[in-house]
Amino acid sequence: MARPLALITGGWRRIGGAIARKLATEGWDLALHAHRADTFDAEFKAQLEWLGAAVHPVAGDLEDPAFPPTLLAQVGATAGHSPDLLVNCASLFHDDTVQTITPDALEQHFRVNLFAPLLLTRAFAEALGERTGSVVNILDQRVINPVPDQISYTISKQALHAAVRTLSRAMAPKVRVNGVAPGLILPTADYDAEQWRRLEEVMPLRRLPGADEIADAVHYLASALSVTGQTLFVDAGASLESYPRDFVYMGK
Repeated sequence: MARPLALITGGWRRIGGAIARKLATEGWDLALHAHRADTFDAEFKAQLEWLGAAVHPVAGDLEDPAFPPTLLAQVGATAGHSPDLLVNCASLFHDDTVQTITPDALEQHFRVNLFAPLLLTRAFAEALGERTGSVVNILDQRVINPVPDQISYTISKQALHAAVRTLSRAMAPKVRVNGVAPGLILPTADYDAEQWRRLEEVMPLRRLPGADEIADAVHYLASALSVTGQTLFVDAGASLESYPRDFVYMGK
């Protein structure tokens, strides 16, 4: 039996990379998208191939509204068939507030974080032909209890969260649409070890989730044939709380 194929935007690193690794382990082939082809990771590709996956690198600018059909055509040409699963993982994340927000920043975030997933979902459905498929949007726990930071990013993710239910209804029964909303997952250079420990303590579960747990949720939704229109919060309970600022400003 042929292995199913998953297209993951932003699939080469961090959460996208963890999703790719999980799906490879579970018997999926992979089309991994990056913004630029020079960021493809040959070592990571070899690891996924060792797990049994055929890996098809694809590249392009999600800010370009003409790109989604081109991306699906790239996947079809390199893999020989269209994907069975679309994971909209790539995101734009810049820091702004209601006082500093600009029309350009807002439009850029919406193009990458909302318009691209919506247009990709349509192109994905068209490429399926008579087959059925599944879409998983990677969101953010803050869509429930937002903070005043990174406001362009937050509002664009809130719009994508709302689109999960709307699209799931509009595209049934051919395409199931779900979301996964991570909490604070992977540290960046903005955090030190002590701050990370303090942030664990402010979570209801007194821990922080790992990227592998996000990947587990994506895999579940990809295989849960009776689940659509749902968002799984994998955030150690963070969405149950209302925090005053983004986590990067807390626990210092």
